[in-house]
Amino acid sequence: ADDAMFATTTPTCVAVRAVPASRRTRRTAVRVSATATATVSDDRVKLGTSSISVSATGVGAWAWGDRSGYWTDDWKGQRVENLEAYKTLLRAGVDFIDTAEVYGFGKSEELLSDFSNDCANEFAAGALTKPLLATKFAPLPTRWTTEEVPKALRASLQRLGEKKIPLYMQHWPAFGFGADRNNDAFLEGLCLCFEQGLCDAVGVSNFNAERIKTAATKFKQRGVPFASNQVQYSLLYREPELDTGILEACFENGVTPVAYSPMAQGLLTGKYSVGTTVKGPRSGIFTETRLRDIAPLVQILKEVGDVHGKTPAQVAVNYCMAKNTVPIPGAKNKSQAESVVGCLGWRLSEGEILELEKVAAKAPKSPGAPFEKW
Repeated sequence: ADDAMFATTTPTCVAVRAVPASRRTRRTAVRVSATATATVSDDRVKLGTSSISVSATGVGAWAWGDRSGYWTDDWKGQRVENLEAYKTLLRAGVDFIDTAEVYGFGKSEELLSDFSNDCANEFAAGALTKPLLATKFAPLPTRWTTEEVPKALRASLQRLGEKKIPLYMQHWPAFGFGADRNNDAFLEGLCLCFEQGLCDAVGVSNFNAERIKTAATKFKQRGVPFASNQVQYSLLYREPELDTGILEACFENGVTPVAYSPMAQGLLTGKYSVGTTVKGPRSGIFTETRLRDIAPLVQILKEVGDVHGKTPAQVAVNYCMAKNTVPIPGAKNKSQAESVVGCLGWRLSEGEILELEKVAAKAPKSPGAPFEKW
């Protein structure tokens, strides 16, 4: 999940025809059609080799119920706002919601169950789209056996109030002593989750190119749908595309890349500028030097957004969509959720993408997660 979007402009959308998974390539960009007429609800993506079709941008629920202090120091006070975000997203058809057992130490999953119960009448009346939930297994040092994976999923399902989930993922590769053995065990555990009817498809997160290939081979042999690899990706962090071969490995193996931090944890929203003070654990991201260095990129995001009637945040997210990833920005309240909805139904032109990449290349890149090197 990413820091949330802050403007609520949602102009008329134009259509985008999704690129079939079998035809996606690493540098494919989708052009805007001037005569297109499709709606936001048509802008969908099939995840990998699964049959799961999700909105072309989802949302990350990392900040919902955050008890770590990273995103908020008052998760209880934000519950009502989070619920409004949930309703706004599902009312507009943004149905792909990503969470994890470690988010809020389980509280994010519990809130999703609470929200579903709170909205029971609206679901029954057809006013809200049924969410397509994804959650993740944490390969903690105390876990090393195959059985730990379905056990953890059953615990997640209990917190979510569900009997089955569309997508279950390994959150990061195992590391340290016995890492290779443990990773093999966890892939087997994901297979068991599918075979035991606990999920419709499996995925991974923060896997490098070789790990993707290994997982794809394993899942194909077992007949398990391989939906996605969730990695950090944005205009400020293109390493999975340019340096590590992660996106290429995903496309070659029919796996959909899901992009977390598509707005670089808020740097690309246009909200922050030199002189802005950010408190808490994220303060180190928003230094004056950093904000000054990315100012030209934020400016071009604004200029491109003005052409489409969009915000810098929406342009940053749409960039990830145009590069054939499914971004999962954060949305903590109604207005931010409306901004997520405004990312759908249109695409940047190839020329706009190239210009954004040209300016972004001059800015210091965001630090990558260490997981990709494990």
